[in-house]
Amino acid sequence: MPQPEPASVAPALGSYLLFAHEPYYPADAHEINTTVVAAASLLHPRVRQPDGARIHDLLVRGRRPGEIVPLSTLTHELDGGARWPELGNWEAVTEDLLQLVRDHDCDALSLGLPEIARALVCAGPRSEVQAVDPASGTRRVYGPAERLEVLVEVGRLLARVEAGSPLWPGSGLPPGSSTDST
Repeated sequence: MPQPEPASVAPALGSYLLFAHEPYYPADAHEINTTVVAAASLLHPRVRQPDGARIHDLLVRGRRPGEIVPLSTLTHELDGGARWPELGNWEAVTEDLLQLVRDHDCDALSLGLPEIARALVCAGPRSEVQAVDPASGTRRVYGPAERLEVLVEVGRLLARVEAGSPLWPGSGLPPGSSTDST
């Protein structure tokens, strides 16, 4: 009878962190303004610690396998950001993550989200974003349903990127951290 593979060998579908940042333009000149990394990337030795580990713990706790969690969702869960100082410096951590991505020291899904989509993932899970058409003056309100649509589309893109191989969180991680238990 076949034996199950040990947990350390079997691939695990962990959580992902999605964060927006100042746009940059790689060689192909396509704007990159949002990035998705495997949660385990927060444990990378080049990421500010223990801040990265604390954010990682919040990110993976109680999530569904494969869930993409925007940084703004964590902010919402931390009383609108009031409790960030208890966890760590999210700005330094995301700067470190972005540098890892740009140095090719971890895998990522780098995106150039349109303005409204980016605003939605930067807003909390129950927030609304209003857009005004300058020509007509009409307003359009985008809310949680449209935010979910953006996250579903990001999930589709991530699935294509990960076809055959999950995002690599980088080298030098603590033992057992390349697969997140949720």
